[in-house]
Amino acid sequence: MSLEVTRATAGMVLELYVSDREGKAEDSLRREKNLEEISALEGYRGQRVKVFGWVHRLRRQGKNLMFLVLQDGMGYLQCVLADELCQCYNGVLLSTESSVAAYGMLNLTLKGKQAPGGHELSCDFWELIGLAPAGGADNLINEESDVDVQLNNRHMMIRGENMSKILKARSMVTRCFRDHFFDGGYYEVTPPSLVQTQVEGGATLFKLDYFGEEAFLTQSSQLYLETCLPALGDVFCIAQSYRAKQHLAEYTHVEAECPFLTFDDLLNRLEDLICDVVDRILKSPAGSIVYELNLNFQPPKRPFKRMNYSDKEDGTFYEFGEDIPEAPERLMTDTINEPILLCRFPVEIESFYMQRCSMRTCDAEEIMAGYKREGIDPAPYYWYTDQRKYGTCPHGGYGLDVCLYPQFVQRCTP
Repeated sequence: MSLEVTRATAGMVLELYVSDREGKAEDSLRREKNLEEISALEGYRGQRVKVFGWVHRLRRQGKNLMFLVLQDGMGYLQCVLADELCQCYNGVLLSTESSVAAYGMLNLTLKGKQAPGGHELSCDFWELIGLAPAGGADNLINEESDVDVQLNNRHMMIRGENMSKILKARSMVTRCFRDHFFDGGYYEVTPPSLVQTQVEGGATLFKLDYFGEEAFLTQSSQLYLETCLPALGDVFCIAQSYRAKQHLAEYTHVEAECPFLTFDDLLNRLEDLICDVVDRILKSPAGSIVYELNLNFQPPKRPFKRMNYSDKEDGTFYEFGEDIPEAPERLMTDTINEPILLCRFPVEIESFYMQRCSMRTCDAEEIMAGYKREGIDPAPYYWYTDQRKYGTCPHGGYGLDVCLYPQFVQRCTP
């Protein structure tokens, strides 16, 4: 039985194939090359390749020439389509954000011309995989869109070059944190997100009904990490934490706990963590992104400035025993303009599990006093209290935000 198949190929607008067999033979010939990632194309210059990607930019030059810049998440590639390749039906309809497969010779760009990677694909065949609406993402969002429109279309904004760079850099940040911990002999733990205990005070808990029982989204995985110390030694996790605050409801939390160390040991480890992770990032493929987005970035230098709570750098009076207000804290950091380790907060404003001078308490009686001071029922925390009964030890830890997700008040979509 004869079959008519339409193809966008160089030399003709329509090709008529009189049999399934001939059509399949043509398809096999056109698709004989394996898929290549755009970022790995340099070694294939002068060869015929095929790539999949999304149309990031599109420029038509008259009726017989069209330039596409494809992106596949790994890189960008300029493709040149001529004559019938851009005059065919799909070529006329093609818009940015459409997904395509492109086939052709990979050639160096001509002298005086520029293209991503220093090469371009001279297409002899292409296929439309998913057609985007006319105008592409510009119908949804552009540089002039107000903030609400940008937030509603965040899923499209991340396709932009800067947003894509930020996400790639963020991915490398979490990878470098993990590499630092693994190279240091830490074990990774995956604590639960649904809990029945608080860590940082009841005012910021997200409450929910858990089959008739009260439960919360975790504020921190610290308590669970502490239980792992006798079994695993140094431990860490990279997980989501949730706090019912208007400016910050969810964030990716890097936390670590370590047994048998002093407060100075803990500060040294924290200082080493920050500097080592930054060094790893700058040596990684994401290092160039950091400087693209922040030309004046300077890596932190050891040693970090260490300050006590009682040091009033800004000259503003506030009662001893109160948390440092945001304005004086910002003024202090802006004035000093270098990393600061702020230490030795009064125990009265610390959480129930803290002792004086910022270390975790390792005494069962102090833990019970902390429950009482904070008005916490110790019963649900029996497993945590047991850590002080069955072989307690001096230990400490820390938590860092990988990335903040500020949102407008009462806004949690998309």
